[in-house]
Amino acid sequence: MKIALITGGSRGLGRNMAHHLAARGVDILFTYRARRDEAETLIADLNLMGRKAVAIQLDTGMTAQFPGFVASVRAALRDEWGRDDFDYLINNAGMGLYTPFAETTETQFDEVMNVHFKGVFFLTQALLPLICDGGRILNLSSGLARFSYPGASAYAAAKGAVEVLTRYLAMEMGPRRITVNVLAPGAIETDFGGGRVRDNAELNALIASRTPLGRVGLPDDIGGVVSLLLSDEAGWINGQRIEVAGGIHT
Repeated sequence: MKIALITGGSRGLGRNMAHHLAARGVDILFTYRARRDEAETLIADLNLMGRKAVAIQLDTGMTAQFPGFVASVRAALRDEWGRDDFDYLINNAGMGLYTPFAETTETQFDEVMNVHFKGVFFLTQALLPLICDGGRILNLSSGLARFSYPGASAYAAAKGAVEVLTRYLAMEMGPRRITVNVLAPGAIETDFGGGRVRDNAELNALIASRTPLGRVGLPDDIGGVVSLLLSDEAGWINGQRIEVAGGIHT
């Protein structure tokens, strides 16, 4: 039985990833930041699919919470699965920031870096003893690390740092046969960033016009690729950036 740990799994892309992985027979550990009700509904969904699921509260931007979180993960693995390790780590949790460079405050910068880079770095480090040899780590980046839109400088810079970190992790995890890749979604219709891509018709149409496939992305476009990248068939993909953005700005 495979187990995936998804940060930010209670909503948006993380929730969709959980559904796709569960459909492939994977059990799910996931984090939520504040909305326990959303976490409970996902647990119920996954249970109906015949999968075990456990939710643990975590703010991935608060490294002081990591020791307690790791202890909770250990307990869940032991109590629910009779294991002391898990197979897949997906560093998905995130928050948006859309502020011009000249107006970005140090507080905003720190918040974005703490969640999207520092948190990914040190949470992965803390969880390494629990990831089984031959397992997988999948980090989340963004198309904005390759192409540029005004107002995303801090967010995109953090994602660029994650992409570099991914290559180094792939090298250093090699002796344990743990593959490490980074997935870079394009614009997706979710509530991320206040639902701006989903709810702003003008922005939605602009992105669609620049995408060869003629639309913005949907959560299933990402969740399906995640399940593929964590499948046995994808085991030789390592240290790679995979952009899933419909070919935008190709």
